Amino acid sequence: MKTIDGFDFSGKVVFVRVDLNSPVDQKTLKVEPSERIAAHAKTLRELSDKKAKVVVLAHQGRKGDYDCISLSQHALFLGSAAKRPVRFIDDVCGEKAKSAIKSMQPGEILLLENVRFLEDEAKYKTIEENANATIVRELSPLCDAFVLDGFSVAHRAQASVVGFYKKPVFAGRVMQRELEALNRLSSPAKPSVFVFGGAKPEDSIGIMQKWLSEGKIDHALTCGVLGELFILASGRELGATLDVLKEKKALDYLPTAKELLAKYKGKILFPKDVAVSVAGKRKELSIDKLPSGSTIGDIGRKTAAQYASLIKKARSVMVNGPAGIYEQKEFEYGTKAILKACQQSKAFSVMGGGHTISAIEKFKISKKKLGYISLAGKALIEYLSGEELPGVKILK
Repeated sequence: MKTIDGFDFSGKVVFVRVDLNSPVDQKTLKVEPSERIAAHAKTLRELSDKKAKVVVLAHQGRKGDYDCISLSQHALFLGSAAKRPVRFIDDVCGEKAKSAIKSMQPGEILLLENVRFLEDEAKYKTIEENANATIVRELSPLCDAFVLDGFSVAHRAQASVVGFYKKPVFAGRVMQRELEALNRLSSPAKPSVFVFGGAKPEDSIGIMQKWLSEGKIDHALTCGVLGELFILASGRELGATLDVLKEKKALDYLPTAKELLAKYKGKILFPKDVAVSVAGKRKELSIDKLPSGSTIGDIGRKTAAQYASLIKKARSVMVNGPAGIYEQKEFEYGTKAILKACQQSKAFSVMGGGHTISAIEKFKISKKKLGYISLAGKALIEYLSGEELPGVKILK
């Protein structure tokens, strides 16, 4: 993998694919700045310092959705984070965009319009096919080098991500840090502890299967919807929570959960007590007291203490998703306890998932005491599950 260290970018037109996708207010269409913008701004600033002519490619939302809007607001946030002007042009690859690129001076940064405004941005399925996409055909003659900085979009074989693969291709700083952290995790120091939480069991099952089969996980701590699924797999009844699992389509993974529990007995831990809400107040129950007419919203204190103890003793930790509905006061305990344990642990830790990052912010967990906080979502899941990401492939 080539990084931006070993190339003379001075005077070169460098296309940089970043991920500026941010939350958008549905009523006002006002963009909320994200951590991704601040992270990518550092890569852009460094390339600007290297006197490159920096052309930024990015997307916002999905075509047809309310948040698929112009990147004009993003340019302001990007400029503020990079501490230098970022010019915005409301064109992706037409004459206006080409003219703006041709007139650039070394060190300047130009943000093109939302690439998802193009009809064929996501049309082609392979890396090679994307060479035929409009943005590649129109802009490739103006491009001297391509920097892929968005690991979070690397799982998409889309034109702006992989279409410029025939140019000299480099990993930006965000991409570089992400891959270095994940490569370090791929040979984890023992004991290794993985925390599988959140509301999407499909995001965890594949990782769990792969990493347990390779002997890389000493303790798989389940919580959130996945923890509830494993409680069910252990032979207990859930009561009202069963409807939640049906809604999340988690029951599709019940046979797999039962197989994993039998095969990796002692390595896969599930909650021994849980928290439900009764009259708006937290009530804890041993799983032996289930089923309950109230839905589960968090792990119990005994489970949280057990999980925290294992995390503190670990040398490698991966956290993917919160332990419960941490947004609600009565259900924040488990997620907070796990994140505080990660903060106190001397282990190298990787934290993934949007809700995990939000919880870190909410509970004021020291980022300096965590190993690496991933900015990716689906790309992280696919990478950890052993799938080859098109964006990573072109870097090789």
